Amino acid sequence: MPDFTIETTYHLPVFRHRTYAADTLEAACRAAIEDDSWDIAEKDFESSGPVHVTGIWTGAHAAYAGPPLQIPQQFEEPVQRRARHFEILLGLLKMMFDDIRAARLPSPDWLARSAWAIARGEAILAGDPDPEEPVNLPKPSHVLVRLREDRVHDAITAVLEIDPSFKAVSPAAVTDDEVHAACVSIATTMDVSDVVGSAEFQAALLAIRSAQRRLTSD
Repeated sequence: MPDFTIETTYHLPVFRHRTYAADTLEAACRAAIEDDSWDIAEKDFESSGPVHVTGIWTGAHAAYAGPPLQIPQQFEEPVQRRARHFEILLGLLKMMFDDIRAARLPSPDWLARSAWAIARGEAILAGDPDPEEPVNLPKPSHVLVRLREDRVHDAITAVLEIDPSFKAVSPAAVTDDEVHAACVSIATTMDVSDVVGSAEFQAALLAIRSAQRRLTSD
């Protein structure tokens, strides 16, 4: 049975209470951050961080005697794993935002990376190792209808041109905030379940007919 020398660490918060005279709250915080004097510091044992592995070496009493081994990720400091994962999530969020702004469907690569990022985030929270790639993707979904605020603005102009009951309102008088609130209200209250159900049924029939043609043509 081999021996391993394991270095474990936990971070112990050190705090101080000191009064600062400043014109603003931000200035007081800046003065406290830049204060180098810690002669009144105290240790907060009750708020110490979790124990984590910071070094592994082969052999007994072998710390720093040779090259360290790779630390399994589930034994690294949790806050560092979360910080590194934040960069991944930020990159994926930027990709999603670009797709939304361009009104295009997300690419399969983006979906695959997102599924892995979700699985990795869950592993980090559970203290488990990173998931193996690739992660099983959820079944694709398709957007049937998109409620666009720019087209709502166009509809407002069209309505005001033909409906005399709104003669006191001009298209310019309807604000972007009012259009946004109206779209949110419609999106959250309008029942389109019948439309979605019909589309699912029609898609099922189309897929069945496609399979039937393929099987009968062999």
